[in-house]
Amino acid sequence: MPSDTPVTVDRGRYQDTVTPWEEPAWRTEAIGWIEARLAARGLRPTGRRRVRLRPWSVLLRLSVEGADAVWFKANPPASAFEGALTAALARWVPGHVLEPLAVDPGRGWSLLPDGGPLFRDVLARETVTAGAWEDLLGQYGAVQHALTARAGEIERLGVPAMPADALPGVLDRLDETPLPSRDRAALRGLRPRLSDWCAELAALGVPDSLDHADLHDGQVFRPAPGRFTFFDWGDAVVAHPFAGLAVPARRAVEHHGTGVLPRLRDAYLEPWTGAGRTPAQLRRAVSLAWRLSALNRAAAYGRLFPAASGGAAAATAAAGARCLLELLDEPPL
Repeated sequence: MPSDTPVTVDRGRYQDTVTPWEEPAWRTEAIGWIEARLAARGLRPTGRRRVRLRPWSVLLRLSVEGADAVWFKANPPASAFEGALTAALARWVPGHVLEPLAVDPGRGWSLLPDGGPLFRDVLARETVTAGAWEDLLGQYGAVQHALTARAGEIERLGVPAMPADALPGVLDRLDETPLPSRDRAALRGLRPRLSDWCAELAALGVPDSLDHADLHDGQVFRPAPGRFTFFDWGDAVVAHPFAGLAVPARRAVEHHGTGVLPRLRDAYLEPWTGAGRTPAQLRRAVSLAWRLSALNRAAAYGRLFPAASGGAAAATAAAGARCLLELLDEPPL
């Protein structure tokens, strides 16, 4: 990177995190890859570069001469599938995800176009009705429904599979998560019931699909009213699709209260009606998957750069522990 290129680095709460960005040779290689891919499209980066470093990603925003900004993302090994997954989703569900400008699956690198305003920013500056959340969840449910036939292909891209019948084993593997002894005892006491819930969910027969696992309002673009673009698939799993409802629904509750939940659930379930499953069965599946989604999210907190340690590793471990404790909460639906 030329020495006179202005760079702003944001480490957020993770001031001691270590990422590949700290390695000069890696930075040179990454910048060269970005510039070559842009040049192939007749584009040239210009101006300040903004770098966002987290234990789970390196994100670089580059201004482009005569065009919108572009974004480079580097994933750690455990989520290196994200570039290939994003490219595949752009083919399978076009219009609902970003279409990458370039990906290097071997290195876990992606080059992405700007997606427009974040839904989070729209919420901060506009009055947004609950209907917008219904649109978002209906579109997300339709994407997941369309991808059920692709579950095997998605898994072959490297996305971890976490089917319902495997979730008790996930809880066992997370038993070393740092927790107070009382909380650990409560989770261990839940183990027999967890097996029953998983068996019941699997028996309801909704096929596994792609679960984003962290679809909050900062992971969705809203380029126009009623339209949403889903991105940032580094926490994704192949799992029961209804596990994906909990995160966005909780964010909607922050804006509109718990009374909005039945409307959101029904909008989300619309693509899944029929196929011999009754509304009561689908709603029961939502309730079970809502609770079990805590395991998908807790497991994803381990997808860090190998050098992540110290306060950064401790903070992500604590966040994973908070997710795990959600298993103890009664689902609101």
